[in-house]
Amino acid sequence: MSVESKLAELGVSLPDAPAPAANYVPFVQVGDLVFVSGQISNDENGLILGKLGADMEVEAGAAAAKRCAINLLAQVKAACGGDLDRLVRVVKLTGFVNSTGDFTQQPQVVNGCSDFLVEVLGEAGRHSRSAVSAGALPLGVAVEIEGIFQIK
Repeated sequence: MSVESKLAELGVSLPDAPAPAANYVPFVQVGDLVFVSGQISNDENGLILGKLGADMEVEAGAAAAKRCAINLLAQVKAACGGDLDRLVRVVKLTGFVNSTGDFTQQPQVVNGCSDFLVEVLGEAGRHSRSAVSAGALPLGVAVEIEGIFQIK
């Protein structure tokens, strides 16, 4: 099954790849690796704002992380010239969680991204990962995730 077919089966439509918000490029390809800049939590209603441990629960944070995964895939699709089936595997994710100093469930939040990528890509979605706390994130978003992907 193609990646696009699996997304459709899950009821997910990829947005256009988000444009950068500052002086950087959305992705860089080096050989067969694509390094995707941090994708912030947003959806069709706008930015997903919040601070875990203060005004946002883990489940809502995980949903925000899933939206980051969708944006990551949109960037990979752009890097692949529109053919998401060129994606070989997810190599590494780094997740930043806007959270209070005493919040310790960053891994459970970033699982929203990881679980979605495995659901869509199967074994090719399994990856190495870091999940860290951030005292603040751009524009007040709840989650930002960057990734490294292998393509053919």
